[in-house]
Amino acid sequence: MSNFAVLPIIIPLIAGIILAFFPKKLTLVRTLSKIFMIGNLAVVSYIAWNVFHHGSVILETGGWTAPYGIILIADELSILLILTTNIVAAACAFYAPYSLSDRKEQFYFYSFFFFLISGVSGAFLTGDLFNMFVFFEVLLMSSYALIVLGGDKVQLRESVKYVFINLFSSMLFVTAIAFIYGALGTVNMAQIAQRVQEVDQQGILTTVGILLFFVFATKAALFPLYYWMPNSYAVPNPVISALFGALLTKVGIYAIIRVFSLIFVHETELTHEVFIWIAGLSMLFGIFGALSTNNIKLIIAYNIIPAIGFILMGLGVFNQDALSGSIYYLVHDMLIKTSLFLLAGTIAYAAGTSDLRKFSGLIHYYPFLGWMLFVSAFVLAGIPPFSGFIGKLLLLKGALAGEEIAIVIIALLSSLLILYSVVKIFIKGFWGEKDESFKPKSIKGRTAPIVVLLALSIFMGIGAEFIYPTIESISAYLLDPENYINAVMKE
Repeated sequence: MSNFAVLPIIIPLIAGIILAFFPKKLTLVRTLSKIFMIGNLAVVSYIAWNVFHHGSVILETGGWTAPYGIILIADELSILLILTTNIVAAACAFYAPYSLSDRKEQFYFYSFFFFLISGVSGAFLTGDLFNMFVFFEVLLMSSYALIVLGGDKVQLRESVKYVFINLFSSMLFVTAIAFIYGALGTVNMAQIAQRVQEVDQQGILTTVGILLFFVFATKAALFPLYYWMPNSYAVPNPVISALFGALLTKVGIYAIIRVFSLIFVHETELTHEVFIWIAGLSMLFGIFGALSTNNIKLIIAYNIIPAIGFILMGLGVFNQDALSGSIYYLVHDMLIKTSLFLLAGTIAYAAGTSDLRKFSGLIHYYPFLGWMLFVSAFVLAGIPPFSGFIGKLLLLKGALAGEEIAIVIIALLSSLLILYSVVKIFIKGFWGEKDESFKPKSIKGRTAPIVVLLALSIFMGIGAEFIYPTIESISAYLLDPENYINAVMKE
């Protein structure tokens, strides 16, 4: 079973290579991409079932035992996120032919799409910091190709900013890894955790931890390092924006959760208190950005920032309820952000513009689309009984238990403003008088992937009793680093 741990990386990698040989045969490429995506989702689902029932699946590549070889660890947290990644990716694979022009699809979209999934899966699975850097670069190189797909002037401008910011953070990442290796003689996360524990996180180690947080916070678009993200995620094609919004920032916040629940857990009165304030500022500044624009794509892009703030809030509070809330909210946000980006793309296509000031009354022509947006706003904001509510309830419960009253107030205020920012699209874009001169376009095929993602988000709320025990198990696992260390080091 251990060999199965590499399949979420290998299958999309092979798929991307195969599809690169047939860029012009779109019917074949589209069909194969859906087959590969469904197959990979089935394999990941099987691995997830085994992990949840029989424990972590660990692969020591080349027969080299930890900490010497490349270790892949499919534990409950990583496999849950890989499963969610593949659900999101499957929805995007089915949406893509309706969103992308033939010319854009022929420029190796599906190959880079699968390379991105391979890199994201690798970042979730890897057991050492250097290979996390390698997989970050795999997913980033794929994202560089995707963000410029189409070659519009605005895309090229934003892609330059996106590339330079990520190159700078990657340089800092390598520097931090070098410091850790110089101080501790290893890059294996389990062994790093052991050695940091032995010296009680003394000396330079806390400084290195803060440097790593800076790197991951840049990739996660946390305050004040989010400035590069909204426009970069809003200008590509909607299906690419959905992939970026659902996955790329989530890899950054996953890295923060993994490193600061496993390695740097001995100076929490310093690091985790800072996390709470950064979380609060991310919530406020993100939602202020969403309220400041009439571009529906930018509204959704800005809403990524407060979501990352909510997830970081749970890590900052660092008790079981709060961590459970972070994990629940992380999975919820991957699903609903994909749904909202695809919705925004569909609305912009139907209206002929993404500027809210230039259209209204769409409810008369696209009632189903309008009500999907309305429900999505409630799911995103955390209105009962939807999935956002469950995650936020756990976060608030954990924060109140930790007597973090200020962050509770900020979280509640942000939730109301998040709801308004998305409902504004419904009020301005869908409500209003019928425009008799408007010529509706067909959106056939675009709504089915959105319906599936929205249904899963709703189920995470009304079916929380089935999902919460798994989330609770993950948070308990994260609170005791010995679980991870013993599994990897076989102690």
